[in-house]
Order: sequence, then C-alpha cells, then structure tokens
Amino acid sequence: MARENSAGGGTAVAVDHLADRVVAALDADDAGVHHPELGSLVAVVPADPQARNEARQAVAAVDDEAVRLKSAVKSRDGFFTTYCISPYSRYIARWCARRGLTPNQVTTASLITALIAAACAATGTRGGFVAAGVLLIASFVLDCTDGQLARYSLQYSTLGAWLDATFDRAKEYAYYAGLALGAARGGDDVWALALGAMILQTCRHVVDFSFNEANHDATANTSPTAALSGKLDSVGWTVWVRRMIVLPIGERWAMIAVLTALTTPRITFYALLIGCAFAATYTTAGRVLRSLTRKARRTDRAAKALADLADSGPLAELIARYLPGPVRRTAPLSAAAGAIAVVLAAWLWGPAWQVVLLAGLYVLLSAEAVSHPLKGALDWLIPPFFRAAEYCTVLILAAQADVNGALPAAFGLVAAVAYHHYDTVYRIRGNAGASPAWLVRAIGGHEGRTLLVTVLAAVLTASQFTVALTVLAVAVALVVLFESIRFWVSSGAPAVHDEGEPA
Repeated sequence: MARENSAGGGTAVAVDHLADRVVAALDADDAGVHHPELGSLVAVVPADPQARNEARQAVAAVDDEAVRLKSAVKSRDGFFTTYCISPYSRYIARWCARRGLTPNQVTTASLITALIAAACAATGTRGGFVAAGVLLIASFVLDCTDGQLARYSLQYSTLGAWLDATFDRAKEYAYYAGLALGAARGGDDVWALALGAMILQTCRHVVDFSFNEANHDATANTSPTAALSGKLDSVGWTVWVRRMIVLPIGERWAMIAVLTALTTPRITFYALLIGCAFAATYTTAGRVLRSLTRKARRTDRAAKALADLADSGPLAELIARYLPGPVRRTAPLSAAAGAIAVVLAAWLWGPAWQVVLLAGLYVLLSAEAVSHPLKGALDWLIPPFFRAAEYCTVLILAAQADVNGALPAAFGLVAAVAYHHYDTVYRIRGNAGASPAWLVRAIGGHEGRTLLVTVLAAVLTASQFTVALTVLAVAVALVVLFESIRFWVSSGAPAVHDEGEPA
C-alpha cells in the first residue's frame, strides 16, 4: 500500500492492491473518502521489480524541504496573498519553526501588531496613519505565517485554530475603532461608518456560513449556475478575478492599509463600504440563483445548523410553540419582512414607542420563520436577515440619539454580539454543537436584544440610553467571552480552520 512518509516527501510501495480494495470498500460504505492531490509526491503500486525500482528512484528524487514549504501555503488563496505575501511568508514560517516558535505565538504576535496599528490610527496624525497602514500589512503577514507554520511543522491544535479564527475578526474590528477614534481627534465623526462597515462585513460572513452549512451535506446538489462556475474556473484569469472582486481578507486589508496611509478615515470607510457592498451583492445574488435552480434535499443536520445560527431566544421559542399549521415555505419572507419593518421604523421614528411596536412584530415574524425545520431552498437567508435587523437597529437608534458616546457604545455592543455569532459558527464547524441553550437565553436571543434596545431608546434620555448600551455591551461581552474561553480551552473539540474566507 502506498503511503506518504512523515516528512511529506516520500512513499513506501506495496506488493498488492490492498489499498484499492480498502478505498473501494470505504466508498461503497459512503465513508466520504478524501483523495488529496499528490503534486510532486509519488504514490504507485508497482507490478514488477523494474517498476519498483523506478518508483524508488522517483521517491528519492523528491525534494522533501521544497514539498514542505509548498504544502505550507494554502492551495486556494486570494491574489494578493498568493503573489504578494506567500512567496516570502513561507520562509518566515520556516525560520520560526527552526527557532521553536509555535503557531499560537505567531498568532498572538499578529494580534498585538494589529492592536498597535489601531492605536497608531487612533492618534489622528498623518504619521500615525502611515504607521498604522504599515503595521496592518505586517500583521497580515504574520497572520499568514501562523497557518503556514502550523502546516510546515504539523503543529495543529484546537486552541490555535480558534485563536486564528477569532483574532482575525478582533484585529479588523479593533482597527475600525482605531480609525474612528483617529478621525474624531481631527474633528470628523465617522463612528457610524465604522459600525456600518463592521455590520456589513459580519453579515457577509453570515451569508457565507449559512449557505455553506445549508448545503454542506445536501443531496442532489446540482445547479446550472454551478456548471457555469466550473466553466469559468477552467479559464485561468477568471479564477483570480472572481476571487478578487469578493474582496477577501488579503485584498481588503491591503486596501484599508493603503487608504489609511494616503487618505482619511472617512475615505477609507467609504471605499470599504462600497467594495464590501458590491462583493456582498455579487456573492449573495449568485447563491440565491444557485439555490433557486438546484433541486437539493437538505438534511436534519443542515436544518439544525441554520436554527443554531439563527440565535433565537426565549421569546421566539415560546411563540413558536403555539404556532399551528403545516410547514410554510414563507419563512425567509417572514424574516425579511420583520427585519425591514423594525429597521425602517427605527429610521423613520427614531427612539419612539412606534418602533417598540414594530419590534414586537419583528419578534412574532422571527418566531414564525423558525417554527419549522429550515429546509427550504432559501432558508439559509434567515440568519443573515436576523443579523442585519439586530445590528442595523442598534446602529440607527444610536445614531439618532445624537449624543457623544452613543455610537461607540453601539459599536461595542454589536462587536460583543458578533463575537457570540462567530463563536457559534466555529463550534458548528468543529462538530461540537452550537452555543449552550443557557447562554442564548441569558443574552436574550437576537429578537430579545432587538426588542430591549428599542424599549431602552424609547423610555430613556439620550445620555441614559448611551449608558444602557454600554452596560449591555459589557454584560454580553463578559458572558460570551467567559463561556467561549471555557469551552475552547477545555472541551477538546476538533480543530477548526477559518477557511470560509481565504486568509
């Protein structure tokens, strides 16, 4: 049986076709056998002594170190990462490995570098902005290096995968806050833009997560648009164009860094919002079209994952129990209608009891949307609708409070809630289950938090509302961070790599 040696560069040869029989048996048992690409490695089952000698010569000709360096880099990355970072970051990874550094140490260094970049941006000076842009790129280089170091030295861990995934979000959103603080020092209030950028980016990720989970193990999962995508991928240059226009992390951070150094925070956020809005429209439209044209049968596992991503709290659960009738195909419409109603009400009336009433309608429609298993073609849109409704309601009400500190407090609240939502995703990806029910109930669920924020805005003065948002942000952050750290440090869950967005 052919096998790869521990250095990643050689094979041992077999004397029979046992490997083929084992693979055939596993395939017949629907075990989901993975067939990795060999690349420059050698794997053969020689039939005679001459073939055996040729195989041994081919194995000896493999450059183990070159293979290790090449395999340390992701096979599917963005254009900027592939051509501007990975050509040298792999050698940094090797340097770290030879000095005994661990991927977790490099991940932590990347976080610290990004936080220093955010602090430089917060100075509001041109020198600070230039330094921030340079340090943000340096942080991204380290972010690529930690994964390459893990693959080069085979140092995988549950904690490391979780740190890498969550720190990416923490770094980017902390940088947004730094830019907003720097702009405020120069007399330009861009907190609404910073919060809008965070909301848009988080909702983009939720679309990715929900769509992938909904179709993770769907059967008869074919579509004419998927075939078209395959044809486009066969033309080399279209692959890179399609990867770049979705503004993955490499291209996005490069754009932010350059604009920070050369322009103003306001221009940086405008470009970020426009670019991410286009990317979100492109990817979401394609996925909607693909969902409508395919005839997929989704499993109970997919329905459970979408229900967990929905983050429904005790109010929605209680109402859903008393909703009679058969399974409805209008669940995404209910979620969309509720989201539009509460966000539009906040926009039109601001802190007012009319918004509270529409928030109550949002609770009812949210419960209706999740009252049956989410196996419809477009049910993966429900979690993104809920995220957009909650986050945008907080943004609009804080913006209309017209008090210094309201938008930064709203930024903190959305960041804390978004952390909880990302943490739920990584748990599901690791097959470790979603966040515990007590945690979701303790922080109210998306519908409970949305209703609470509208009530607080209606009954409190603007300054009191700001204090309430701050207290709520701190409370949610403490609860979700405590449970998240406890889980990932002690659970022994499988390692999860943040492959949803090329890093």
